[in-house]
Amino acid sequence: MGASRRAQLRDDDINPQHQPVTGDDHGPATEEVRGLIRLYRDGHVERLPAVASVPSASTPDPDVVCEELIVAGGLTARLYLLPKLQALPLLVYFHGGGFCVGSAAWRCYHEFAARLAARANCAVLSADYRLAPEHPLPAAYEDGLAVLRWVIHCASGELARWRRLCDFSRVFLAGDSAGAAIAYHAALKNDAKSEAAAPLRGVILIQPFFGGAARTWSETNLPQSSKSALSLATSDCYWRMALPAGADRDHRWCNPLAAKMPAEEASRLPALLVCDSELDILRDRSGEFCKAMSSAGVRVDQVTMAGVGHAFQILHNYPLSQARTSEMLTHIRDFINDRSKGRGRREDIKMAS
Repeated sequence: MGASRRAQLRDDDINPQHQPVTGDDHGPATEEVRGLIRLYRDGHVERLPAVASVPSASTPDPDVVCEELIVAGGLTARLYLLPKLQALPLLVYFHGGGFCVGSAAWRCYHEFAARLAARANCAVLSADYRLAPEHPLPAAYEDGLAVLRWVIHCASGELARWRRLCDFSRVFLAGDSAGAAIAYHAALKNDAKSEAAAPLRGVILIQPFFGGAARTWSETNLPQSSKSALSLATSDCYWRMALPAGADRDHRWCNPLAAKMPAEEASRLPALLVCDSELDILRDRSGEFCKAMSSAGVRVDQVTMAGVGHAFQILHNYPLSQARTSEMLTHIRDFINDRSKGRGRREDIKMAS
């Protein structure tokens, strides 16, 4: 994902080889997503202030209150609550940013999490995680699972005071872009037979950031406008910084379809809601993922939002962004309601028009 004009990321936002950027004593930049991050030859990382961080004290929705927390041994998070008479499902959310940038404190994510809580009628725990390239994968995946386990462990302790507002027996995982990949991998590791497992009712993946060595049609042929938040070059740059040394895009931490999913792993996954976008280069990869999950026996709902691209719900950079965000939140609310009652469907592919 990205942010505003500085993060409307296109091919020319990747630092061209013939125009080297130097960082004083750090040598030339070897990787760059313009306006967001530079990685220098000596390993120094420079993150640029592309998006403002905002305090948790105020939210854009008057019905939502937010509290800042330290979770899972030192990760920052924000808990968004609706003060209601009954306890609501808890949705654990991870932000996007190619595993390299982003924060729950970014204004765009703070506002989206508050809106998500209000529209989907749930409590939202929006958590940070360690970023690459300083912490390459699987660090972010490990943190995602740690946050999920922390929620369950603290439900009778540190978070007990929120039990009136949060139903810890109805937990959902969610995220957008890289955060969706984190949610997916945390769900894979959440073995329901283990005492440490969370009572996961469902997983919501918004434009999941998966990759692969072979290109899909949408990655190579989908026209990209200046409104696009993710180009193929930007995607490749993030993967080069996020994957461990020597790994390619068919590594399991990038490509969940590189190898057939074992039946045991598939059995661990609850129902999935996958929300992708018609103008996103990841659209076809998302479709392949949904079909593979359904074939493995996982319940999948797929909704494709028409006329918008990657991270539209965060950047609001398309004329239809607000309307599509509202529609997507309705799908999320309905999924949470259905799964809270134990219902689910096989693959159900829809296009919002």
